[in-house]
Amino acid sequence: MSNSIYVIGHKNPDTDSICAAIGYAYLKNALAEEETYIAKKAGPLNSETRYVLERFNVPEPETIEDVGAQLMDIEYRRLEGVDGHISLKKAWELMIDRDVVTLPVVGKTGKLEGVIVNGDIAYSYMDIYDNSILSRARTQYSNIISTLNGKLVYGNPHAYFVNGSVVIASSNREDLKEDINRDDLVIVGNITARQLICIEAGCSCLIVCGASTVDPEVEKLATEHQVVLITTEYDTFTVARLIHQSMPIRQFMKRDDIVSFELDDYVDDVRDIMKTVRHRDFPILDENRHYVGMVSRRLLLNMQKKKVILVDHNEKSQAVDGIEQAEVLEIIDHHRLGSLETVSPIYFRNQPLGSTATIVSLMYKERAVEIPKHIAGLLCSAILSDTLMFRSPTCTPTDEQRAKELAEIAGVDVTELATSMFEAGSDFKDRTADQIFHQDYKVFASGDVKFGVAQVSSISKGQLNSIKADLKIYMNTVLNSSDLNAVFVMLTDILNESTELLFVGGEADKIIADAFRMPVAVDSYILDGVVSRKKQLIPPIMESLQE
Repeated sequence: MSNSIYVIGHKNPDTDSICAAIGYAYLKNALAEEETYIAKKAGPLNSETRYVLERFNVPEPETIEDVGAQLMDIEYRRLEGVDGHISLKKAWELMIDRDVVTLPVVGKTGKLEGVIVNGDIAYSYMDIYDNSILSRARTQYSNIISTLNGKLVYGNPHAYFVNGSVVIASSNREDLKEDINRDDLVIVGNITARQLICIEAGCSCLIVCGASTVDPEVEKLATEHQVVLITTEYDTFTVARLIHQSMPIRQFMKRDDIVSFELDDYVDDVRDIMKTVRHRDFPILDENRHYVGMVSRRLLLNMQKKKVILVDHNEKSQAVDGIEQAEVLEIIDHHRLGSLETVSPIYFRNQPLGSTATIVSLMYKERAVEIPKHIAGLLCSAILSDTLMFRSPTCTPTDEQRAKELAEIAGVDVTELATSMFEAGSDFKDRTADQIFHQDYKVFASGDVKFGVAQVSSISKGQLNSIKADLKIYMNTVLNSSDLNAVFVMLTDILNESTELLFVGGEADKIIADAFRMPVAVDSYILDGVVSRKKQLIPPIMESLQE
């Protein structure tokens, strides 16, 4: 992740936005030594762009909706999970060794089963339990042996103490048999006669204190009665004090309502949740709910921002969500300067050309990097799209020259490619008003006025007329569900080089009338010769609003 840099166009991407991102990512990778540049898209493709990608056999970039920092972007602690069967004593030792206060309890499948914190262990020492707690906790004999630094003389260390109570054989020999019930775990001193009585009384486990060996007769009787026989150098008092530490942590771990996070959770959301919980450490899970590590408030300070390069825009309102949390490295654009701010100086290339793809193609030439056939096809398509096959007033001689050179590399005819693209983009059947509206939609602001402009282009006036009514209805939906003052849709007739401008909003009609010095219209404005949103529509609107 730290070496990955995303190249991203604007929201509601058009052909120039997508193709410029792919082309620039290819160029950067050709020049890079360590970094990997990945083209992404900030929204769904329109029909024209999809046609272009399919025509030149280029995979569709993955969508990224938010570049805010996620848990996967921080150096979280890859703390190994523990088994729920380990003893309290072992868990405490692990916490000290790993310098943590929380241990994740993980099953064999990798799923998180619970968490145990040092406070849980401390409470277990302070609480008062009856003498059957060890069996209720299903304590494994291996835990008991480890906790007491003991030695197994006879028995299966992997078996569990599941019935009976813990009894200290302190009574006189006559009363011992009455104190011990079948299946009890008995703690006894290093006295052979007492040990024999305990086994004959039916205990399931005998712990001999202050000894490393037992009399052969005791071992023989334990074998015959299938009694687990353990010796320890600890005295009886120490054994009685320590033995409850052999209980498995699953008896005390927290199982329910565990506050956990996933790798794709955003840091801001995680931080807000952490503020409401007093825990110090939290488990992180992957998309399959498998445990992967732990995160703490302190680790959030070591967050690594996502690194991005923006193409075909420099407005915050048009950028992918979370851009203020990302590290913007470069901007390659051909639009007016917008509202995007960066923390430190960056490489910013902005040229008054008809397409961002033109700028990218020039950079190939400047860096002496050969343009592959498929990349040439994409960049050529982007120039034709943004300049409306050289009809837009934004088109410059450089755009036209570069498009023809790229067409030659790609082995395509400019007129055929442009016509096929526009036909694919003008096929409105089976597409909703929402999809058509958002295929090329941008938001602008001047002072207190904020407005959105969508552009729908076609080589057929009839196709534009067929969608006008549905778009008008949908425009009202957009206006009512946003903080916009006005919404406009440009229905651009490419061949006739004109635009019918639809509008909704209280001041929308007056905004256009003032901008173009026209009488106030009721339903729409016919703007002859206007085909470019960037150069012919937005500038007069902005100038009028500023006046």
